[in-house]
Amino acid sequence: MDLIPAPRRSTTALSAEDFVLDEATVIVAGPGTEGAARWLRATVGAATGLPLAPGTGQANSLTLTIDETDGGTAAPEGYLLSVGPEGIELRGGSAAGVFWGCQTLRQLLGPAAYRRAPVHPRAGQLGHWRVPACRIEDAPRFAWRGAMLDVARHFLPKDVVLRYVDLLAVHKLNVLHLHLTDDQGWRIEIKRYPRLTEVGAWRTRTKAGLRESPLWDERPHGGYYTQDDIREIVAYAAERHITVVPEIDIPGHSQAAIAAYPELGNTDVIDTTTLPVLTTWGVNPNVLAPTDTVLRFYENVFAEVLELFPSQFLHIGGDECAKDQWRASDTAQARIKELGLDGEDELQSWIIRHFDRWLTSQGRRLIGWDEILEGGIAEGAAVSSWRGYAGGIAAARAGHDVVMCPKSHVYLDYRQSARADEPVPIAYVRTLEDVYRFEPVPEDGLSPAEAAHIIGAQANIWTEAMDSVRAVDYMAFPRLAAFAETVWSELPAPGARDYDGFTGRMTSHYARLDALGVEYRPPAGPLPWQTRPGVIGRPIDGPPPIV
Repeated sequence: MDLIPAPRRSTTALSAEDFVLDEATVIVAGPGTEGAARWLRATVGAATGLPLAPGTGQANSLTLTIDETDGGTAAPEGYLLSVGPEGIELRGGSAAGVFWGCQTLRQLLGPAAYRRAPVHPRAGQLGHWRVPACRIEDAPRFAWRGAMLDVARHFLPKDVVLRYVDLLAVHKLNVLHLHLTDDQGWRIEIKRYPRLTEVGAWRTRTKAGLRESPLWDERPHGGYYTQDDIREIVAYAAERHITVVPEIDIPGHSQAAIAAYPELGNTDVIDTTTLPVLTTWGVNPNVLAPTDTVLRFYENVFAEVLELFPSQFLHIGGDECAKDQWRASDTAQARIKELGLDGEDELQSWIIRHFDRWLTSQGRRLIGWDEILEGGIAEGAAVSSWRGYAGGIAAARAGHDVVMCPKSHVYLDYRQSARADEPVPIAYVRTLEDVYRFEPVPEDGLSPAEAAHIIGAQANIWTEAMDSVRAVDYMAFPRLAAFAETVWSELPAPGARDYDGFTGRMTSHYARLDALGVEYRPPAGPLPWQTRPGVIGRPIDGPPPIV
């Protein structure tokens, strides 16, 4: 059973006959499992051509139940899958647990179960859909098992986002962090401020490669999600037990918003009416002004965002906020003096604290990149630790929840080998093995109580150099599969992990990805059409520093 991510416990019943799905197989869906039954009919039913009709407790059935008391399913997302010759029993500790068990069942059916229509002749299907007799007890290690998808730098249409929701579900990942705004584009409709998408969603051209590259894509680029698009994405994800966490960046990475509404910028330092949506990459000096106008504007934006996303968390960015304009701004300096703050770092912290209180008043929680620690972290905030482990360690020690996503391990825009033909080579080499040996909880430095604040981890897919879904597939896979195992499975210490065993299981998983149409990076290196000759990146030799 080449399962990915690896389950906690699994045994194959060699003495028992396998179970075969056929036209008479029914789904017996207990209370609370109706969504999993619908999903099975829509996916496995489509791939097999079998009706998988509703039924009662008879033989030749797939029985779904929620049992919060069973020892094997006590974890909320845990499940117990038992397969014998008469049928399949799947018990979950919750509806989510049942759903993750369904993902395992689909893997047991083989790669053809990942297609959208049957590929076997109808007459030859009997006996093909064979499930090995087994017992699998499983539950995830972390509650937050996420992937960040950057749709601000290169817009990904709604159907691509829905496809990625399905790919996360395949890998038992349960958080989609959507990076919706940045200097290069604003991707969500805000009805109160229509210029955010009329102006902010479009740039005139795009740098091809990183800032050093002389190449440009001279086509205008952009797009955005209507509020109904967002509702559809959120509902589609929820049916698959995936939470969509929106990110609206403040106070840095905000030039697209300033281009749409110049009064948001530092108008006493530069003429903000001349600022376009940014066409290149990197840290940008044009940041939001620390004014009441800006606070009210983003309160109104966030109010609409919260109506669309039921997520407990709203991500406010908070990273890479250049302070040069604040240092030169009489308005910013007057605010620092008025509030008795110790410089610009505390001014940023004041903005973050304001929205921490505001979100708390709305029954939600703020999460931001680890720069929100600078100048003092807001009381209820959680931290996405991206610059390394240090920010997450500091936050956990201070009693704050942490999502570990260090760039040294799980930045999936980083190049996958030192080969010269890797497309747009960025930063350090992060191989499949490097990702597989990622450990979200630092081995030293945290007490058990502090380590409990590490609620999970996520891999980040930044798209400055990914201008198509094919490019995103290549950079995300197969590394996202390795990441999924690090956050779901109970693995030994990084150096003791069975990487050879994992790559052996990946042989079967590549066939699943092929059936899904994922254009992953082959183990032998990029195929000719996956390279990007002449597009300059920024490779860095040697291993990344672990900080």
